[in-house]
Amino acid sequence: MNAEPNKADIAASGSMLSAEELEDFTQKIVAALKTVYDPEIPVDIYELGLIYKVDVSDEKNIAVDMTLTAPGCPVAGEMPGMVKSALEGIEGVGEITVNMTFDPPWTPERMSEEAKLELNMY
Repeated sequence: MNAEPNKADIAASGSMLSAEELEDFTQKIVAALKTVYDPEIPVDIYELGLIYKVDVSDEKNIAVDMTLTAPGCPVAGEMPGMVKSALEGIEGVGEITVNMTFDPPWTPERMSEEAKLELNMY
């Protein structure tokens, strides 16, 4: 994981993509993830720290490991589809897999400073 607690680990293992290509694709992934909101919280899932890991293959297939704020979240069944739909809008993207995990459990410490400000959590 990256040093910032809210930032997802976005990596291409053994990638043939150049560093520039990976950086550009990463920016597109983050932008797409920031369009997805938990309907009960006015902050996107990326800033909430719900995205744990994103793997990108040479073919630009994307595998996302994510969580929810709570296992009983009312949108638990819908959220992976919302994430997949957002990522499908990226030009050149391959197959997309969204995996839901609750290990480790989400905590408010994963939220970005921006999210904490938006939710008045100071």
